[in-house]
Amino acid sequence: MGPDYILETRGLTREFSGFVAVKDVDLKVRSGSIHGLIGPNGAGKTTMFNMLTKFLLPSSGSIFYKGSDITGERPAQVARRGLVRSFQISSTFPHMTVLENVRIALQRKMGRAFQFWRSERTLDHLHSAAIQILETVELADHAKLNAVELPYGRKRALELATTLALEPELVLLDEPTQGMAHEDVGRVVALIKKFAQGRTVLMVEHNLSVVEDLCDRITVLQRGQVLAEGSYPQVSGNPQVLEAYVGVADE
Repeated sequence: MGPDYILETRGLTREFSGFVAVKDVDLKVRSGSIHGLIGPNGAGKTTMFNMLTKFLLPSSGSIFYKGSDITGERPAQVARRGLVRSFQISSTFPHMTVLENVRIALQRKMGRAFQFWRSERTLDHLHSAAIQILETVELADHAKLNAVELPYGRKRALELATTLALEPELVLLDEPTQGMAHEDVGRVVALIKKFAQGRTVLMVEHNLSVVEDLCDRITVLQRGQVLAEGSYPQVSGNPQVLEAYVGVADE
């Protein structure tokens, strides 16, 4: 594995009762980049994410993170290495405040995530760190609101804030703009650009204008295999990619 790549898969394959969802995928994600993983319905993107974050074991093949083989590791082990998945299922507590949600994530990083019996005063040292993170994602003015009160786009920003609190090196974003209004999409794209500074992002995204705006490199999957790879102009002009997307609705 080259020193420029933070994540690499070799021959990654996953079968389900004879159905091959992902087949022989070789993926290389360069450190410090935003790498897009796209493809039509049933292409295998979610299965790939599940294997990379260890929620599914591959049927064959290997996964390397920063040069180490993590194929057989558990989800908590890869998270401790700095590989974190966000936007899959909301990781926020709806009836806790925005500030408390980020503070819980900071406690998790310290190995004290669920020590709820601690007094408020003992957590004061995390307050300024939580506010700083909220300022990064433009949520500091909403710190005292319960998470359930936030509009949908702001909830996505809070999820990004809780991810930031874990200090990840590589973040897997699973459809970060899905279901958003146009104005929210623009806000979240801007936040992802800010968030990506100093770290690596691998993202699944159906909105191709978002992919074009954000991604340095793109891998296109079709029927579980790599169809094309390159910059957005390269993959968007590929006849096979165009054919794969013709008449295909969003997942």
